Amino acid sequence: MTFQPVVPLSGYVGWRFLERTLDNQQQAYSTSQPIMRATDYFRENIADVVTAEQLVSDRQLLSVALGAFGLDDDIDNRFFIQTILEEGTLDDDALANRLADPRYADFARTFGFGDRILARTSLTSFPDEIIARFETRQFERAVGEQNNDLRLAMNVEDGLSDILDRTQSETAQWFSIMGNPPLRNVFQTALGLPTSIASIDLDKQLDVFQERSRSVFGTDKIADFQDPEQQENLIRMFLVRAEAASINTVSGGSAALTLLQSAPSLFG
Repeated sequence: MTFQPVVPLSGYVGWRFLERTLDNQQQAYSTSQPIMRATDYFRENIADVVTAEQLVSDRQLLSVALGAFGLDDDIDNRFFIQTILEEGTLDDDALANRLADPRYADFARTFGFGDRILARTSLTSFPDEIIARFETRQFERAVGEQNNDLRLAMNVEDGLSDILDRTQSETAQWFSIMGNPPLRNVFQTALGLPTSIASIDLDKQLDVFQERSRSVFGTDKIADFQDPEQQENLIRMFLVRAEAASINTVSGGSAALTLLQSAPSLFG
């Protein structure tokens, strides 16, 4: 039986509880039998995989591979995933580079089927690299089954690191965030932007995100959100606004207004 995360509270209070118990909960989840079966199989068999076709043909391996990047929902899209992997990321016209969601390029680059003479699957360190990511993403997914806002908050640190590691331009970093559904949700909510913003011109969206970021957080530099204090501010504002929106749906707005009015004091 898979260990079920303990998430007794929602919002920022729930986040603080999760932070305090994260190491123990993550360990219990990673050592549960279903997770260990999946990771043991991956560790024992991934080195034999030398082509993208071999990977997508083995559902057990593919499940761990996709799960490590939060792409679990693509498990049945074998042709699509095979194309992503085979085309790699070196060509600007490669499918992974043409998709708005940067997780696909990260996935293709990490496995290396289309970017290298020999895929990275043969490296001795590769199984542990993927398994560590898989265990983290799957624990986040399990948390999300109880509270998706907390799952999104958990993804912030690694999501930002991935973008900053591969993207130098600040403009490109913002576009990567805007194209990454989990991170976009966090920033869009924390900045108090409506979902309808997605319907306007992309360059205009960028201007709005940057302007609001300067107004709310005092910076529009994505690298600044790697600072622990600033990152906590981002997560806190996201959870406050998300909970306010949820309460607003249920109660008609009075409790939500109280939460939002108190939000600025969180940064005092």
